[in-house]
Amino acid sequence: MTTKMSSDPRIPVSTYRLQFNHMFTFSDAKKIIQYLYDLGINDIYASPYFRAKEGSLHGYDIVDHNTLNPEIGTEEEYHEMIHELWKHGMGQILDIVPNHMCITSKENVWWMDVLENGPSSVYADYFDINWEPIKIELKNKVLIPVLDDQYGNVLERQELQLVFENGDFFSFLLSA
Repeated sequence: MTTKMSSDPRIPVSTYRLQFNHMFTFSDAKKIIQYLYDLGINDIYASPYFRAKEGSLHGYDIVDHNTLNPEIGTEEEYHEMIHELWKHGMGQILDIVPNHMCITSKENVWWMDVLENGPSSVYADYFDINWEPIKIELKNKVLIPVLDDQYGNVLERQELQLVFENGDFFSFLLSA
């Protein structure tokens, strides 16, 4: 049975979750759509498939919301998967969490801009950052609890370094 997708809103009746990553790609998904259809599935529930940190197994560490993750497939492979869904009258629900982004990669231009420009960054509103917290000394600063120990102890052991490279400052933790 071939059905053309309607532009009218659809209510999913039965979904099947697909976890996209380099081990399960758009091409892999395309291959199982007939099977899912035969099971009575009418929509896939897809994990995020925008460009994520290299090697991501879940897709919630996005570095670019405007690009498909090349580890999952090409734009052509994506369209082939979508065509296969449409061929069976199926749709998709894409799991999107706008602020689930990778903050450990310089590839995330939005996050790097927020770190460099604070609340004046054009991307500042995309993140859930309290720029005016109760502690006055934290005003317009980003506090991220990622250290293994108290800040002073990490500094004394010289495990945190600030580096200036190619006109940008960034910090990183040295492995202990």
